Amino acid sequence: MANENYEQVLNLLLEAINSGKNGGAPAGIPVGVSNHHIHLSQADQDKLFGPGYQLTSIKDLSQPGQFACKETVTIVGPKGAIEKIRVLGPVRKQTQVEILAGDGFKLGVKAPARLSGDLAGTPGITIVGPKGSVQIPEGVIVAQRHVHMLPQEAAQYGVKDGDIVSLKVDGPRGGTLDNVAIRATSTSALECHVDTEEANAFGMSSATKVTIVK
Repeated sequence: MANENYEQVLNLLLEAINSGKNGGAPAGIPVGVSNHHIHLSQADQDKLFGPGYQLTSIKDLSQPGQFACKETVTIVGPKGAIEKIRVLGPVRKQTQVEILAGDGFKLGVKAPARLSGDLAGTPGITIVGPKGSVQIPEGVIVAQRHVHMLPQEAAQYGVKDGDIVSLKVDGPRGGTLDNVAIRATSTSALECHVDTEEANAFGMSSATKVTIVK
């Protein structure tokens, strides 16, 4: 009887260990650092680069189907302009300009922190390309920090799409990032997205991993 109990306990321990290896959440979430960039609608792309122009991919991004392009544009606000804003593909339903908080002072634009696609009530801006220019009435944001993950990964972390969590950043300049949105979809790749200002403040790079602390 004692041997049977011992074997049962041992089997339970082995199952728990294997479960942790195979089904547990990863130890840390990788970080992706983004500079200012732009996503174009098809109509605006045609005006900026010419009808029928095809964007030139130079690098696949971490999120499936997204890529950085060779093409750049200039954005012009009431107080100034910023050149060489990288275009990211593919085209979207609505043009979206993601700037850094510091860019807003140079441009004279007060952009709110928003998740991608949440553009109602945001400022507009003028965009200049090699073949023309467009003035969008809205679409300028500072990207709210967020984490992309699959729904099954969200379940492992004990979160769900739309949750707001905090992240712990280790290192000499580490700390806690609050107000981080969870974006759990079937087309996501696990990654925390911050901009270069946030990354510099916390000493983060593409080699950094963060932990959800809620």
